[in-house]
Amino acid sequence: MSDLTYTPPKVWTWDQPSGGQFASINRPVSGATHDKELPVGKHPLQLYSLATPNGVKVTVMLEELLARGHAGADYDAWLIRIGDGDQFSSGFVGANPNSKIPALVDHSTQPTTRVFESGSILLYLAEKFGEFLPQDPAARTETLNWLFWQMGSAPYLGGGFGHFYAYAPEKFQYPIDRFAMETKRQLDVLDKALAERPYIAGDDYTIADIAIFPWYGGMVLGRAYGAAEFLSVHEYKHLTAWAEKIDARPAVVRGRMVNKVTGEDHEQLAERHDASDLDAKAGLGNAAE
Repeated sequence: MSDLTYTPPKVWTWDQPSGGQFASINRPVSGATHDKELPVGKHPLQLYSLATPNGVKVTVMLEELLARGHAGADYDAWLIRIGDGDQFSSGFVGANPNSKIPALVDHSTQPTTRVFESGSILLYLAEKFGEFLPQDPAARTETLNWLFWQMGSAPYLGGGFGHFYAYAPEKFQYPIDRFAMETKRQLDVLDKALAERPYIAGDDYTIADIAIFPWYGGMVLGRAYGAAEFLSVHEYKHLTAWAEKIDARPAVVRGRMVNKVTGEDHEQLAERHDASDLDAKAGLGNAAE
């Protein structure tokens, strides 16, 4: 443990950047920093996002809906560069006062409907199109149990473990140990659940799988924070098998590309305005499971 001890002041004040990779966009107040309207494309569904795990949830959901034949799920996906502060524009704050991606605006309703928080967007789309959310009350509740589990648990993985292990300006043992322990506990929760059933909430692929895959599937597939070896993700065999199965779905392959601006060029599609954008990029079809 470090010999350095921080004594909190009686009243906290924001007098210096917090440090770390995202210090330039962290601040203790909300609201817009500049005036800029959001662009609007040709489709009723307008998505403003980035291919982080939370953003990928929504693009995968939309691609899965299109694979099921729901033409009304076609969408424009506009790139929000969070490192540049795009999420603090007046237009984006109007779509999501919390200034976090993703944000969805549905122009098929009068007035238009804004939807923010990735879990809320998944639920909204599932109910709008009648897909990936069981109608049976018990199965529906189990699906929502796991959806809300993800929304409550992932901040410990991302903002907790990911921040202190990968992004913080200095490495300290206490927070890394604390959040590594919690992350491994969560991976074990999922691994044990998937030992008993093929998908997170039961026999069927649902929004629970779509929500959990980008975070926890990404972790066991070695895509998160360079921490696969550190966390011994090979221990979670049922979770890994599930992640590989989800990862191979054509709609997931497509969804992971949208609003992506890192990695190999063939994996990136900064903006998506038509299915042909993805088809041309990687020669992908729009097929179901």
